[in-house]
Amino acid sequence: MKDIKQFFSNNDLFARHTGIELDDVGEGWAKVSMKIEAHHYNGAKTVHGGAIFTLADFAFAVASNSHGTLAMGISTSVNFVKAAVKGTLYAEAKEQSLGGRLASYGVTVTDDAGDVVALFQGMVYRKKDVILNLPI
Repeated sequence: MKDIKQFFSNNDLFARHTGIELDDVGEGWAKVSMKIEAHHYNGAKTVHGGAIFTLADFAFAVASNSHGTLAMGISTSVNFVKAAVKGTLYAEAKEQSLGGRLASYGVTVTDDAGDVVALFQGMVYRKKDVILNLPI
């Protein structure tokens, strides 16, 4: 898992640009975080939905690629359940189903108090391409 962590930390430039950190990864799951900064706010002075989606999407990407084969998102949805305004946001992705070509993941985004901020659901298409030299 060290290789997958290094792969995403070095290669996902958008996640790095937005301040997202890859905290932990295992087979079929990932934990990421993002310290809320001024550039994450929308006009209502709450964290922009796009920033929250990006955090959840990055956790989804890491978890779905943790098996060593390239997985590409084909469907996602997000429900925002609480406004975020300060501190750090956390996203934890967990594999819900893993098939030959399709896999499904749920991501929960929480704040410093542990309150749920958003619920994200994603499905990937698992390609034949091997990333790194991870066991499949």
